[in-house]
Amino acid sequence: MRRREFTLATVASTSAIAMLGATGKTALAQGAKFEEGVDYISLDKRIPTEAGNGKIEIVEFFWYSCPHCNAFEPRFESWIKTAPKDFVIKRAPVRFRDDFEALQRMYYVLETLNKVDALHSQVFKSIHVDHLNLSTSESLANWANSRGIEKTKFMELFNSFGVATQAKRAAQLQEAYKVQGVPALGIAGRFYTDGSLAGSMERALQVVEYLANEVRKGR
Repeated sequence: MRRREFTLATVASTSAIAMLGATGKTALAQGAKFEEGVDYISLDKRIPTEAGNGKIEIVEFFWYSCPHCNAFEPRFESWIKTAPKDFVIKRAPVRFRDDFEALQRMYYVLETLNKVDALHSQVFKSIHVDHLNLSTSESLANWANSRGIEKTKFMELFNSFGVATQAKRAAQLQEAYKVQGVPALGIAGRFYTDGSLAGSMERALQVVEYLANEVRKGR
């Protein structure tokens, strides 16, 4: 979903399928190269990463209310399980508008509580399948309470300095990578790709693996 398309209007689920499906660019055979400026962008300024020596940081930029992100989530989760051992994979919820912040903070509350594995996909389901409105702190607190997170504890974390700081850093990282739409992927603090550039999110994952190999080679 492109940045300019983020309005309060409902986006048809078929759009999400189109974003993930091939759009004229077919997957390249193993070993083939991807083209800078076409399949991915090299950043003008490198971004410091939190990965250690010999590790490659991969960032997925997403928004819970984005139908494209909802469609991509199962594939990304599957990909994480088979990703190379030198990958350090993190998620960064975007903030294209001020009203995105509540769902940004939601993610970091789950992360703080070590509940991402259990509840991250459930947030997507509640929004896109159950059609719940989870755009405010109150609605999110009630949702969390129904999943076993005591409401007072949730609000304490939601309004905490730590969660607010993490949400702000995610927004700064989004700007540093010049994210134009979600889902999108940042690689090693040096490269950016998304479904529009690569042709599909499936192909974008291939771009990630290609660029990671280039980083390993010192390029």
